[in-house]
Amino acid sequence: MSGKESPETATPFAALADELAGLEGEGLRRRRRVLDSPQQPRVTVEGREYVAFCSNDYLGLANHPALVAAAREGAELHGVGSGASHLILGHSRAHHDLEEALAQFVGLPRALTFSTGYMANLGAVTALVGREDAVFADRLNHASLNDACLLARADFRRYPHNDTAALERLLAASRARHKLIVVDAVFSMDGDVAPLAELAALAERFDAWLYIDDAHGFGVLGPQGRGTLAQAGISSPRIVYMATLGKAAGVAGAFVAAAPEVIETLVQRARTYVYTTALPPLLAHTLLASLALIRAEEWRREQLRSHIAALKSGLAQSRWKLLPSDTAIQPLVIGANDAAMAVAKALESAGLLVPAIRPPTVPAGTARLRISLSAAHTGEDVARLVGALNALQ
Repeated sequence: MSGKESPETATPFAALADELAGLEGEGLRRRRRVLDSPQQPRVTVEGREYVAFCSNDYLGLANHPALVAAAREGAELHGVGSGASHLILGHSRAHHDLEEALAQFVGLPRALTFSTGYMANLGAVTALVGREDAVFADRLNHASLNDACLLARADFRRYPHNDTAALERLLAASRARHKLIVVDAVFSMDGDVAPLAELAALAERFDAWLYIDDAHGFGVLGPQGRGTLAQAGISSPRIVYMATLGKAAGVAGAFVAAAPEVIETLVQRARTYVYTTALPPLLAHTLLASLALIRAEEWRREQLRSHIAALKSGLAQSRWKLLPSDTAIQPLVIGANDAAMAVAKALESAGLLVPAIRPPTVPAGTARLRISLSAAHTGEDVARLVGALNALQ
């Protein structure tokens, strides 16, 4: 008999099973781990303790006692669920106060909260542009931005990574009604920063709008953690700024900040805002406490910068290439998928969790360890990781 099932015995999803087997064979199938402890540098995963270098908790706030207390207080004040979409009856005083605080913090007129960064990108981009418009996107943008551009049904043009000359040519050739430049401020798999000042100048020159996703810069970069706009020292009414609140802020959600007419357009048209239940108000209340810590505790960013410098120095002679990044994201390129997985597995055996990132998330042949540093790591944690990596070469 052949190895194939007969039509009578085949499952309805046999084709999917074959595709999953193909991923397994290529070393590309992903698996979830079960985290038994709070998110912090030392975690318990499925009964074993590790030092983790794989979270977006860049400032070490996800398990901060002040935020835990604020969440309890928020639940007492507002309950657990919001109970409705923002436009029905789910927009609480906590949401309102958070939006005002976020707008003030990033120096833009108004802000609007979303349940996730993915939803913020999908909702904002599709609300701002459509079939008669054009979107210009960096080739290394996050999947949520690419999906947003596709869903907008605008003319979708991608330019080589951080190549402003190529972008300039695309903008000059466009006759679209509205032009929207879409870019990650900090690129999630490479850790480098977009040339925001040049992009803002191009937006001004070609009468375009500039949408900036600062998921990995907010809270970490710029004075008081105000993000990449503050770090670059740029201000423009053409900027639409998005940042997430589940990374450096340590909680959940996202926001878009921009001119009043932009935010009001999103309130009316952003489908991921209009047609979903609002973020639990207790989380909005907690984020107000998080924002205060981000603003006040500069030592967290100083600690993070110290860890970045120590990692770079410790891996300076490595045969694996540490990509040029001054952010909390430090990618170490291994090359082949199986080699990256083997290094990650060896680190895991040594009690260190560092994720191996493989295609299609990164280009073929550039599988890497994505080392994520946190202010909550200790110097000893970083030294232990450096020592383990050097011992594997």
